[in-house]
Amino acid sequence: MELVDAVLAGERLALARLLTQVENGTPLGRRAQDTLFPRTGKGHLIGITGAPGSGKSSLVNQVARLFRRPPAASGAQPRKVAIVAVDPSSPFTGGALLGDRVRMRDLAGDPGIFIRSMAARGALGGLARASAAVVQVFDAAGYEIILIETVGAGQNEVDIAGLAHTTLVVDTPGMGDDIQAIKAGILEIADILVINKADRPGVENTERSLRAMLELGHPKIQPQGKDAASQPGWTPPVLSTIATTGSGVEEVYQAINRHGDYLRQSGEWQKRDRVRLQVELEALLQETLVARWRSRVPAETYQALLDEVIQRRISPLNAMSELMHFDVNYVKGVHQE
Repeated sequence: MELVDAVLAGERLALARLLTQVENGTPLGRRAQDTLFPRTGKGHLIGITGAPGSGKSSLVNQVARLFRRPPAASGAQPRKVAIVAVDPSSPFTGGALLGDRVRMRDLAGDPGIFIRSMAARGALGGLARASAAVVQVFDAAGYEIILIETVGAGQNEVDIAGLAHTTLVVDTPGMGDDIQAIKAGILEIADILVINKADRPGVENTERSLRAMLELGHPKIQPQGKDAASQPGWTPPVLSTIATTGSGVEEVYQAINRHGDYLRQSGEWQKRDRVRLQVELEALLQETLVARWRSRVPAETYQALLDEVIQRRISPLNAMSELMHFDVNYVKGVHQE
């Protein structure tokens, strides 16, 4: 395929065109995914999630800069960075609002960075349905660091844990009372906790609440220094940043690298990849089976049963049973013919 060859040759325009095909689920996009899939599995997938207004985009902007221009003391080499920014959908066009591209405008001139905005299109969990496919294209195209920023839906935003190797949860002071940290289910998916906007009042209370929550889940806190990757477990570090000025962002960059080392040395990298691909396969199966079922059941049959449910004549469970029974009879009739 010419388009795939151009992407593998590093042509940015070809990559943009292919991403559009993949995101729209076209036959060309699907064939390209099949061709590219054996080349995936090398990129470090880093998810950034948190409540709206926590400064995720600004943090992504600063972290991407460090991966492109590593601190001299680290001895690290610049790495190619892809950013997948899942934006809220426009209520008028259904497309992405592109708010993250406005904040990341200063990265646009770097040929080693590619930013792709995607519309959530109503998908729950903070991710667009095509996010996994887009990430795989970046991986196959040789992007070593893939930053995935979610919509910012709050406590329901946990799907990112099934896609990323390393998940950052971003919090800010003043987002609620001290118990809010315990209520937020997204804390359970965090590999690294970041308190952004740490120049605001109340940062000490926020840090104390987060550490207390971590101690409940990790009674034996593991070291987070240079030897952390050799430890049998990983306890999420709690780091403070002011992303607008870059303060504290280098510590986040270092923590991401340490977590990547830990995953590789402990074997967790392969385990997370297995879980991620299983989740993706099951999601595709679910989507395909529902579409196939809808093609078999007449719309009037479905609507009639839905009306029965709305009028409280039958329960949703009974309606589901009847619809499934209809589908089974349809399949039997096809086979008998």
